[in-house]
Amino acid sequence: MADPLSLLRQYNVNKKEIIERDGQIIFGEFSWPKNVKTNYLMWGSGKDGTPKEYYTLECLLFILKNISLTHPVYVRQAAAENIPVVRRPDRKELLAYLNGETASCPAIDKSAPLELPTQVKRSADYDGPESIAKKPRFEDTHVQKVREQLAARLDAPKEASVTVDNIKSLSEAMSVEKIAAIKAKRLAKKRTTIKGNDDIGQEYDIRAILDLDVDITKDIISRERQWRTRTTILQSNGKNFAKNILALLHSIKAREEGRQRLPQQPQQPITTPRQTPIRPATQPAVYNRYDQERFNKTREETEGFKIDTMGTYHGMTLKSVTEGSAKARPAQTPQPATPLPANAARPPPGHTKRISRTPIIIIPAGTSSLITMHNVKDILQDLKFVSVEQKKSEGARRDNEVLLQRQKNGISVPYRVVDNPAKLSPSDWDRVVAVFVMGPAWQFKGYPWENPVEIFDKVCAFHLKYDEMRLDANVARWAVTVIELSRTKRHLDRAALMVFWEKLDRHIVQQKPHLRF
Repeated sequence: MADPLSLLRQYNVNKKEIIERDGQIIFGEFSWPKNVKTNYLMWGSGKDGTPKEYYTLECLLFILKNISLTHPVYVRQAAAENIPVVRRPDRKELLAYLNGETASCPAIDKSAPLELPTQVKRSADYDGPESIAKKPRFEDTHVQKVREQLAARLDAPKEASVTVDNIKSLSEAMSVEKIAAIKAKRLAKKRTTIKGNDDIGQEYDIRAILDLDVDITKDIISRERQWRTRTTILQSNGKNFAKNILALLHSIKAREEGRQRLPQQPQQPITTPRQTPIRPATQPAVYNRYDQERFNKTREETEGFKIDTMGTYHGMTLKSVTEGSAKARPAQTPQPATPLPANAARPPPGHTKRISRTPIIIIPAGTSSLITMHNVKDILQDLKFVSVEQKKSEGARRDNEVLLQRQKNGISVPYRVVDNPAKLSPSDWDRVVAVFVMGPAWQFKGYPWENPVEIFDKVCAFHLKYDEMRLDANVARWAVTVIELSRTKRHLDRAALMVFWEKLDRHIVQQKPHLRF
């Protein structure tokens, strides 16, 4: 896709004409408004969280026109014409790129959004300065004389003397080259017109004109190509668009369900009135409380144990049951348990504990910290700083743990906040994603890593302070993101605290993508 910065460089290097007309800047068949933004970054923008700013096309074209002026004079002229100026640090690299001295420039943002150009169709009477210079020019008085003489000749063809006089006056008024040019133009016009039965004065056949118009329109439409943009591509002209998409989604859903489907249980054998059920030899008998007759087997089928399959304990006391069983059953010595072989099938494990995917944030437990369990929800969830003293005066209670609910893309994502790392289990340390640092190294006592350098390699570290406070020496030496807040300007809190979530999201994507974020 053509972008205005590349076309401006191409036209400037090749010395092509750039047209400015009706608030548009035209490069051949492409056109952009004057105030359209290019992808060339302004010096100082896009750093330290500042928004990105780009030079406009009008600004770059103006500096190319005034390249010979010194920078102060150029700035004054741009201000007089109300045109944005190119900043002094960008001037040298920008002009080197636009003049073709360098192939690229680090200030060009390839990911910047670009506005689509507008196609320009030039009128038939405008073919550029070269074609205008080649066309013969006639004075209006000469053209008017020729028209009057031709009209007189057509109206009075029998008056020979008048005709001769007209011809003589025509040859005297115009040169031979001009008369030849008029004849050639007349012949070219006759080739493109539809002739009737008579040469002159005959009205054109309306039906033939309409047929020719339809044929020309069909020819134009057959060679026409639709202008495709991001909006037109997403639009559908067919009526079956919803049906096709829903069918595709259903097929994908069925495929996913087929992969996760458990193996089916073996079906029960089908019986017919004249056919006995066919059961597999390895299939165990299914217990049925209403089918007790089949358990009335012979004593040989009880493996030598004297078991009365038809007996009952109804109406007997516990003592008679135990004494009768002791008399009937001889005492047997307990057999040692036989260990299972290594390749024996072990019983399936029970329900295992579900592994949590909630990220954990550790904050300091010290009272001098700006973020504690009193105000952590206001700072990280509501993105508004409230001091600990104010929360205590409002009667806020200190919790051992806090569960934040971050709203992201319309979805609530939980984050667990603790201030006592000793309560974390070894499995919980895998979910620790952020820690707020105060400065002293004793804060990291009890961590599973040895020194702060290794801790900050595994966990994203932050330091919260007032903008007028002096930065701690340890914090300045460590890989810690410093977030500065104002004591009085609460409207700046959201922009400063959004840096925390942006850094944390990038850290989770790179280090722990298995967690929710």
